[in-house]
Amino acid sequence: MITYLYWALVFAAAILLLVLFGKKDMWKPALISCVSVLIVGTLAYYFHFQQIFVKHYGGVMSLSVPEGQQHITATWKDDNLWVENYDPATNTCHFNEYSKGNVLQGKVTIKNCSPVAAQPFNTSIPAK
Repeated sequence: MITYLYWALVFAAAILLLVLFGKKDMWKPALISCVSVLIVGTLAYYFHFQQIFVKHYGGVMSLSVPEGQQHITATWKDDNLWVENYDPATNTCHFNEYSKGNVLQGKVTIKNCSPVAAQPFNTSIPAK
């Protein structure tokens, strides 16, 4: 919900500037200010607000599991999301950090991982 409110405010500010400058017949500054607000709002969202909104206020964010991998878990460290996936083809676990704007992404690879969640469940009861 907070994400939608943010975008509504960004678009409202851009349209307000367009209307205010447009009434004075100053279309060049109107377009420049409108585009500037949209660019600054977009950059601020992706490089600062997105994960803060998701973690603290219930915002909206989507990630995809890479092809051939299985998702294990996700956790927050400060305001950055860490996601663990398992690659059965190479038997490795990958922890990937999704930092603000994906500028500084950490990655940890665990070789010979064999997570318990990926192993087949044995339902047989041993004989006594």
